[in-house]
Amino acid sequence: MSIHEECGVFGAFSPEPANVAAMAYYGLYALQHRGQESCGITVNDDGVFSSHKDLGLVNDVFSREVLSRFPVGTMAVGHVRYGTTGATSRRNCQPLAINHQKGKLALAHNGNLSNADVLRDKLELGGAIFHTTIDTEIIAYLITQARLQTPSIEEAVSQAMRHLEGAYSLCLMSSTKLLAVRDPQGFRPLCYGRTSDGTCVVASESCALSAVGAEFERDLLPGEILVFTKDGMTSRLEHCHTKPRKSCVFEYIYFARPDSIIDGVSIHAARTRAGEILAAKHPADADVVIGVPDSGLDAALGYSRASGIPYGIGLIKNKYIGRTFIAPGQENRVDKVRIKLNPIAETVYGKRVVLIDDSIVRGTTSKRITDLIRKAGAKEIHLRISAPPFLHPCYYGTDIDSADHLVAAHHTLEEITEIVGADTLGYLPIESLPALAGSIPCCDACFSGDYPTSIPKNTNKDRFEKKLSESEG
Repeated sequence: MSIHEECGVFGAFSPEPANVAAMAYYGLYALQHRGQESCGITVNDDGVFSSHKDLGLVNDVFSREVLSRFPVGTMAVGHVRYGTTGATSRRNCQPLAINHQKGKLALAHNGNLSNADVLRDKLELGGAIFHTTIDTEIIAYLITQARLQTPSIEEAVSQAMRHLEGAYSLCLMSSTKLLAVRDPQGFRPLCYGRTSDGTCVVASESCALSAVGAEFERDLLPGEILVFTKDGMTSRLEHCHTKPRKSCVFEYIYFARPDSIIDGVSIHAARTRAGEILAAKHPADADVVIGVPDSGLDAALGYSRASGIPYGIGLIKNKYIGRTFIAPGQENRVDKVRIKLNPIAETVYGKRVVLIDDSIVRGTTSKRITDLIRKAGAKEIHLRISAPPFLHPCYYGTDIDSADHLVAAHHTLEEITEIVGADTLGYLPIESLPALAGSIPCCDACFSGDYPTSIPKNTNKDRFEKKLSESEG
């Protein structure tokens, strides 16, 4: 069991036919940190959908030749995936493109439905036949069912939302419209902007807007549905304020890129603030502060500023290696740590080091990093973590479906310190989390166990695989 990124979505609506596939490509490239398992793009050329999706990174799946085969169009939807429901297979790649009696639908989803089991069982009892094992297909079924009884795709989406629980930020398109949807609790981020030529762009993070030359307009409100057509943009707010807001606090700690702004909060500033709090709560008598790339660097800078201990670059990251969390299998993960990070001995040799990282999950990766620093000549290692201890599963898009392998759930602070090979260890206090996101109410269930929705009975990521295999047999 390992913790993974969730997903990233991207959408573009151009007033005139344009190379929207290239725009989606660059947008997904900027969102690559949110999912490295698979990716896909669907382009709408006057109601004709063209799709390409496969396992792998954006740059591998979309070669120059593949991109050249896309037509010009007025709309595109894109997706990068690490799945929290459903196995790693090509059939589970997104966007999902669907033909139904009233038209077409292409759907990209970031998040995880906490009531996926209940909804899928109900749909199957009604005759639905599933071709994937992802909860995105459940959303697609609900929308298309509602569309048969409603006058518009946005009304169908609104009706489908009444049945959905958990996290879902959606980007979808019909033959004539592009829609952006954020769940009523706002678990996952979603924003939109405009380019100088009037193209409207939707993305999981603002960094993807910048990548395609779009100016940030605003974040979607929790529960909001934005509809883009040739006549302009409209907003539907009937699902806003229907549930208490619960943005994922781990977006601020780890998931998002540091140059992104989410719900008005700078990710860089939030992580720097976490480092400042760590310096106050867990001071250390040390010579240098270093961070684990990438999301530990901002917190390390904050710790250094608050403590007065010099900041140093102590670890170099191989930028061609994917995030450690996303490596499948323990042996693979350890190998990736070995080739992903390399210490700078000049920075740490003979020194007492404060080492800042964003989290400890199993302890395996943390031990490997402390070993690297120790072998580079560090006299002492004071490990500081810019998140509280992981104690509970997450059901909203982070791949923690069990507490079985969470080291903090089974060991004391002293035991974890020994396991990871540090001299001292300090976590961000859970009561300090609100300081990271300001006035935005956040979900901290993976730390506190305080869940904002009902808890699903079956949380296994691959729980639908057996069912699909049996139906295919």
